[in-house]
Amino acid sequence: MTRRRSPWLLIVTALVYVFLYAPIIVLIVFSFNASRTNVVFEGVVNQGDCGAFYWFCQLGRNRELVAAARNTFSVAAASTLASTAIGTMAALALQRYKFPGKAYSEVSLYIPIVIPEIVMGVGLLVLYSALFGFINNTFGLTGDNRLSLGLGTVILSHIAFSVPFVALVVRARLQGFDKAVEEAAMDLYANEWTTFWRVTLPIIFPGVMSGALLAFTLSLDDFIITFFTTGPGGTTLPIYVYGLLRRVTTPELNALATVWIVIVFVVLMLSQLAGRRSEAH
Repeated sequence: MTRRRSPWLLIVTALVYVFLYAPIIVLIVFSFNASRTNVVFEGVVNQGDCGAFYWFCQLGRNRELVAAARNTFSVAAASTLASTAIGTMAALALQRYKFPGKAYSEVSLYIPIVIPEIVMGVGLLVLYSALFGFINNTFGLTGDNRLSLGLGTVILSHIAFSVPFVALVVRARLQGFDKAVEEAAMDLYANEWTTFWRVTLPIIFPGVMSGALLAFTLSLDDFIITFFTTGPGGTTLPIYVYGLLRRVTTPELNALATVWIVIVFVVLMLSQLAGRRSEAH
């Protein structure tokens, strides 16, 4: 029976991989397209000093795109660092301690994950508008001193929806944690801070890295919440790409997506290597 099913299993597996990765492969191929309409592949482009990489060179000359990419990585890096720290502390608190309101905290942790992003985006927009309006009117802030939507509000919003993901991943890692290891470290005269840095964190580090990677990728490709909470000077790549799609698109958009795929792939590989080294340690 196993021998009879194995060819079908291979065929189904191959079809699944084709379904998942064929669009990505087509996108990468079309980033070298000579046509400017980005609909039919007319051959490999060969223009200027860049040759086949003409559209990739055009990306570097696009100042708006470079600024959007800088904003995207700034938001992703800041929100990942903050959400990873907060999410890890929240996971440790929920897993190890009993305190008033713990049941409510556990349930509320799922709310940003379950509710539609557009609901959270509208809620954050209303919150910022009311809060900034109150502060501006109370302290008489005018002109450039007025609080308004921008890159800072985008970072805060990304932290808000990334913390639950990090907390859930780290908490799953803590399920099989042996507290006897920490007790042994304390028996050897290590205080709580030393025990955390030298014992607890290295053991749960793969979970922390997984949560950080999840928060990083969620921040990179978020559009809805960013759309509602951004302001002047806070345009990110998803917002910029959305603006391009409303006009005639060129293979420059495919080249941008190709670069994006390579960056995400490199980040994934680095996280995997870091996780394996931590496990080996």
